[in-house]
Amino acid sequence: MSKFKDWFTEDEDDIFFGSPKSKFFDILEQTHRDLIEDEIDKIFEKLAILELIVSKDKDEDFDVNSYLEDFKEKNQEEVNSMKKGLYMEVSGEIISRLDS
Repeated sequence: MSKFKDWFTEDEDDIFFGSPKSKFFDILEQTHRDLIEDEIDKIFEKLAILELIVSKDKDEDFDVNSYLEDFKEKNQEEVNSMKKGLYMEVSGEIISRLDS
């Protein structure tokens, strides 16, 4: 069990009530389009790199989407935790750029 498990639980008394995903989209609504486009471009670049890494040295019949779906089914809890962390990470990147 991860010692960070409680970071991702929601508390209705929390002033920051909402999931990392909902907060991410709240931030997007209030952010200038150029900044959003830049951050989304970074996400796509990272995704492209990760897909290339996964596909490296595989034959031409390799289907990265099937591979990822199989992995997700076997590791759903870890995938969900990672997604929440990534929402928080990208939200932090956007917020830190708002001040600059």
